[in-house]
Amino acid sequence: MLNIKRLGLADARKLINGAKRKAKRIGVPMCIAVADESGNLIAFERMDGAKTLSVGLSADKAFTAAVSKRPTHEYNEICQPGNLAYGIHTSSGGRFSIVGGGFPVIIRNTVVGAIGLSGGAVEQDMECGEAAVRDFLKG
Repeated sequence: MLNIKRLGLADARKLINGAKRKAKRIGVPMCIAVADESGNLIAFERMDGAKTLSVGLSADKAFTAAVSKRPTHEYNEICQPGNLAYGIHTSSGGRFSIVGGGFPVIIRNTVVGAIGLSGGAVEQDMECGEAAVRDFLKG
C-alpha cells in the first residue's frame, strides 16, 4: 500500500497568501492555483484586476509543475524545435504548460503539490511563485 504525501487545503491557502503578498508588493494582480501531487486543483484565487486568460494558465502551470516534478520554465528552455523534448507541450490534452510560473513544492525529496501563477510578465509570475514556495518551506 502507498503512503501518499500531499498538500492540504490549509497548505494551499498559505501558498496563495505568500504569492499574494509578493504580487501586492510588485503591484501585479495574479491568478494563483495550487494543485496536489497529481496535478488536481486544491485551491485557486483570482486577485481583483487579474486577467481572465490567467485563470486557466495558472491552473495549467500548477498541473504541469506537479506532474512533471519540475518548474515550468525548465520545459520552456528545452521544448524547442529540434530538441528531443519538443512536442511535450501538446501532452495532457494541451494542459502541459511550458510557460514560466509553475513550481513544484518539494518536501523531503517528495513532490507534495505545486503552485502556478499567471497575471504579469513571465518573470513576475516566476518571482511570485518562488517567493510563495520559499515562504511556505520556511514555515
